Amino acid sequence: MSTTTAALKVGDTPVSRSYGPITRHELALYCGASGDHNPIHVDSDFAKASGFPDVFTHGMFVMARLGMALNAVFPTAAIREYGVRFASITQVGARITCEGKVTAIEEANGERRARLELTARDQNNDVKLKGEAVVALPQGDRA
Repeated sequence: MSTTTAALKVGDTPVSRSYGPITRHELALYCGASGDHNPIHVDSDFAKASGFPDVFTHGMFVMARLGMALNAVFPTAAIREYGVRFASITQVGARITCEGKVTAIEEANGERRARLELTARDQNNDVKLKGEAVVALPQGDRA
């Protein structure tokens, strides 16, 4: 954690990261890594026969991007809680922007912690995930 995370306050947005367009290649790799081989994510004909315009991204793939954005600011050892709710389907080609806004600073188990409201949106500002994280803050300045 950087020293800037020690000075976080309610209203700050320490997590802010964007990712380029999601590709079919990434979805195929994610299928292999996750073991989720549902054809709705990689087979265009299957997706269209199921009533969708094309394949779409695994919800957990987008959750992983949000987790990566969180982890870019807070080390894994500082993350106490992380959870999301899936809001809408994410299409291939979507550009995802992940943000985490501080909603509370708390004390728990001898630690100063920040509670973050998390969102992942596409380039059209459509919310794909909403969630929350709790992270331990450095023990430095407790202003």
